[in-house]
Amino acid sequence: MKKLSTAVSALLVATSTMAADAVPDIRARSLEVFKPLPSTTPAVAHNPITPDKIMLGKALFFDPRVSASGVFSCNSCHNLATGGDDNLETSIGHGWQKGPRNAPTALNAVFNIAQFWDGRAEDLKAQAKGPVQAGVEMANTPENVVATLKSMPDYGEWFKAAFPGEADPVTFDNFARAIEAFEATLITPAPFDAWLNGDEEALTPDEKQGLALFMDKGCSSCHTGINVGGQGYFPFGVVEKPGADVLPQNDKGRFAITNTADDSYVFRAAPLRNVALTAPYFHSGKVWDLKQAVAIMGTAQLGQELSDQEVTQIVAFLNSLTGRMPEVSVPVLPSETDATPRPNGKIVKK
Repeated sequence: MKKLSTAVSALLVATSTMAADAVPDIRARSLEVFKPLPSTTPAVAHNPITPDKIMLGKALFFDPRVSASGVFSCNSCHNLATGGDDNLETSIGHGWQKGPRNAPTALNAVFNIAQFWDGRAEDLKAQAKGPVQAGVEMANTPENVVATLKSMPDYGEWFKAAFPGEADPVTFDNFARAIEAFEATLITPAPFDAWLNGDEEALTPDEKQGLALFMDKGCSSCHTGINVGGQGYFPFGVVEKPGADVLPQNDKGRFAITNTADDSYVFRAAPLRNVALTAPYFHSGKVWDLKQAVAIMGTAQLGQELSDQEVTQIVAFLNSLTGRMPEVSVPVLPSETDATPRPNGKIVKK
């Protein structure tokens, strides 16, 4: 019986290997669709990245005092210990209010065409300003953020080092630039990158077969580029609209930004790097199982009922996108002074 079991196992491995070898041009095809992550921190527009700016941005990313209540930091919703998101359906913010959408990961976000599910922020600088001022998130004002930072001498010195030559470096714009510089370092090289760069053994046969299916079925029509997504906007439900439990009727995506009928239920394609770590899925956060999410995308976007084996192999490929986190130590933050604005938990309804 043991010999038979060994023979069957060997046959399965051989069959899987032959399936992967049946697409010998898979790397060449992949390099036309995807790109490996760079080996260094990427440049960002109009914001030279320096070590001082990265250090300041890291402190600001972790500092809850940039929120009105003194409770919520950027890391609250984009937790770097849990895949760069908060692993909630939708985030909890100021006054324990529930936000309208699932928090996207901050990891590799620098490579997205724009930020947020509806793309309303053109880059990470613009994105950093949004949650601070959102009533259901940090509920603060630019003026109060600046007053808070200026009240702590250490922050004054750090801003001077990060933005040398500026007469008044502690500004809301520079606050956002520093956070962008730090977030640009949050890059997670994965086995898929090693394979794209020529390491044949970096992917298993199942992962290669899943990659072939990912391209052949049409998943890569939307999930493309360096971030395996995040590069364009597409309707959720190209072929068949998901039910209201997955696609809430009151969230029409980019329509709220463009007021164009064609943008109803259009969202930025989710970047899929580290997707195995970032459940629940979709902008609604209603799906917790990655296999279920893949199956839903098959019917909604491709008009195909994917088999269990196809779903399993595509998920195997998606697992190869789980990358190595950069080392991020929790910063020691400056102490408050008598001039530091006091926390305010008041909810203001607009």
